[in-house]
Amino acid sequence: MQRICVIGGSRYFGKLLVERLRAAGHQLTVVNRGSTRPPAGVEHLVADREDEAALVAALGSRTFDVVVDQVCYSPVQAAIAARAFGGRTRRYVMTSTIEVYHPATAALPPVPAGTPVPEETVDPRGWQVAMDLPWHDATYLDAHYSEGKRQAEAVLTRDGDFAFASVRVAHVLGGGALEFTGRLAHYVERVVRGEAITVHEEARPSVFIHYEEMADLLLWASTATGFTGPLNACSDGLFDVRELVAAVAEQAGREPAYRTVPAGETASPFSFDRHYAMSNARAKRLGYPFSHTRDWLPGAIAEALSAYAAPVASAPPAAPTVSAAASGTVAG
Repeated sequence: MQRICVIGGSRYFGKLLVERLRAAGHQLTVVNRGSTRPPAGVEHLVADREDEAALVAALGSRTFDVVVDQVCYSPVQAAIAARAFGGRTRRYVMTSTIEVYHPATAALPPVPAGTPVPEETVDPRGWQVAMDLPWHDATYLDAHYSEGKRQAEAVLTRDGDFAFASVRVAHVLGGGALEFTGRLAHYVERVVRGEAITVHEEARPSVFIHYEEMADLLLWASTATGFTGPLNACSDGLFDVRELVAAVAEQAGREPAYRTVPAGETASPFSFDRHYAMSNARAKRLGYPFSHTRDWLPGAIAEALSAYAAPVASAPPAAPTVSAAASGTVAG
């Protein structure tokens, strides 16, 4: 049994992680702003992570073997965490994102075309940090999501008084209505309704992971291994947007329709005009056995179809709404 603190953990694979840590018998504490309570038997501390004094007061004299940070989006948040948890935990695991490799948001070392990017492509040890940017502004933070994650990794790598690891998460799917980003629902709605799906002329592939596998990997990264530094997290197999839509259309029994957008313009989620895949070789070397996307994708699509059909069957016809997350590229 380990003493584990989860910051966030109130939805999707973070919520599942909390449940699996509890089931594994760990002594668990969840820190969030109080909008969602953790399961019974899990200690709940209410604090805003950006209010350092309140966070430290809530933590009191508690110490942990591991902290899992699900909701760190900026260097400011990372710096507060480094101070609040310094000397309080021996290990700190931050959930990061595939978006740190987005070439349009930073000058990155070149990677051969078509090569899944390794972790060293973005090395947080040398990444420049700018604490004076408007990270407290939600609009700015959302528009600079990739850079916020890169700088957060950099701060915790250099300033944390603990062993630090970041898990760079691929695009997460599965869970039907639990998948709050609405990206798979975006395709289900359009295929079922016969609406055109916007894609790039030469859509490039990316990588994905099921939300249950993501929770399992975070449990493993937190409790079963002592690696440090960044780690890419994605199932085996590359899929492009047309392959994904074809899989949806097959289960829906419909023919998909497409509309091509010029290069550089925003298309539907998961349509990329650049190669957008990570290498999971490091995690495999450390002992994590990834699934293949083709093994779980049909089940994820079936869940999304069921979630879409349920409200349609019980409500008058209405134009569907798609979340803002579903209209563009969003990190998993």
